[in-house]
Amino acid sequence: MTLILYRIMKRPETTEYAPYYDTYVSLIANDDVMTDLNAQAASLRAGIADLPEDRGSYAYAEGKWTIKELLSHLIDGERIFAYRILRISRGDKTPIEGFEQDDYIATSRANERTFANLLDEFEHERKANLILVSNIDEETAKLMGTASGKPVSVRALTYIMAGHVKHHMKILADRYLG
Repeated sequence: MTLILYRIMKRPETTEYAPYYDTYVSLIANDDVMTDLNAQAASLRAGIADLPEDRGSYAYAEGKWTIKELLSHLIDGERIFAYRILRISRGDKTPIEGFEQDDYIATSRANERTFANLLDEFEHERKANLILVSNIDEETAKLMGTASGKPVSVRALTYIMAGHVKHHMKILADRYLG
């Protein structure tokens, strides 16, 4: 992916997101979230590049997602975080409901898809989200809304989006491929 859009987005204050999301926000080292967002699709593709398709149905433990389900979860998360960013950045104060990730995976049919298909979808989603985020100015980035019953800012959601992928890429490397 060669799309490089850049706008500095300052790190969110801890008051801009629920403590649960610190797991993701803390994975982004500095105010350069755009670098992480730009690099993740290619990194994800590189991490999967040499896997045979049948490895996609591997889960490291009973009840855990397969590799392809994990990729589908990243796609779902990408869409949901972008939707939240869009709504809040446009000044929509309507609370945004949460979602049950396991229910989404149960109906995703991810294991019937190819790695290429899943990775292409993630990459397309990310490209669109990079354009969305790169056009958000600092004042808009500070706008607050409610998602999953908790206050959250646009910039926090942007860091959460990047940190969420980084978190799952580490799990992929450690538990599925390591």
